[in-house]
This record gives sequence, C-alpha cells and structure tokens, in this order.
Amino acid sequence: MPETQTHTGGCGCGATRYQLTGTPIFINNCHCKQCQQQTGSTSVVNAFYESESIQLTSGTLTEHGFKSGSGGQHIICRCASCGSALFSYYPRFGRLGAGVRVGTLDDSAAFKPDAVVHAAERMPWVALPSDIPAFDVYYNPKELLPPDRFARFMALYAKASAS
Repeated sequence: MPETQTHTGGCGCGATRYQLTGTPIFINNCHCKQCQQQTGSTSVVNAFYESESIQLTSGTLTEHGFKSGSGGQHIICRCASCGSALFSYYPRFGRLGAGVRVGTLDDSAAFKPDAVVHAAERMPWVALPSDIPAFDVYYNPKELLPPDRFARFMALYAKASAS
C-alpha cells in the first residue's frame, strides 16, 4: 500500500498553518486575468484537493468572494493576520474541493502543474514550459488526467452537482 503523503504550508507571517493529506486531483497553472488581478502576479498555481484533505492547524481565515469567469461565486480563504491567500473554493466544486495555492506550501517545488490553463490571457512576455501541456482556455480532464485522478474528479463533481 502506498504511503500517505502529507504536506504542510502556511501564510507569509506564519500565523496560519495547514496540512494536506493525500495527493492532489489535479494541478493547474492559471494565467486568466482574474488570477492576475487576485494575486497581483502573472499567474497562480493551484493544487486541487477534496476539502476533507485540508486541515487548518493554526490561525484564522477570512473569506473573500468574487464573481468567477463562469459567473459563480469564487471564495478566496486568506490568513486573517496578513492576508495571504491560502486556498480557494470554486463554483464547480463548491466547498467540497479547494484549490490550494502551491506557493504557500513548505515544499512547493514538489508540485508540478498538470497543465497551463487560460494561456491565451497570459502576459505576452511570459514563456510557457515545454514539458507542461498548455491550453488557451481549459482542457478535457478525461483526456489529461490519469484514470485514478479523473475518477476522483468525477466523484467530486457528481457530489457537488447533487448538492
């Protein structure tokens, strides 16, 4: 049986810490304009987990809602002390799954994106890596994700759709 993976991360000031258990369903490097505005950067890398895999171990979060590209509610969870964005809930999965900001992980280099998404909106001087598939908008998860992770994606999607 494979060893359970555990990763830890936290905010910029150290007041808020979290732990992840297991492996992400998928990891995206998103270059959409909304991610640029919300991070103040060129893109964001999110590792998507089932919410029960994320445990807050210290600190307090605040939640900030934004209208997503699909029109649904995108909630960013931030450290209440310093405002660092730690993870988000997206309309597709509601509160059943969250996108963890990979840059807040203690070992962020261990997380390589499965795909670059919304590449058409990237800043013109941003070069994309040749070893990661890039999509102008998004991709078909069934065509990109390994079967076990696609099954988790579909289970989470079905659960969210039934809520």
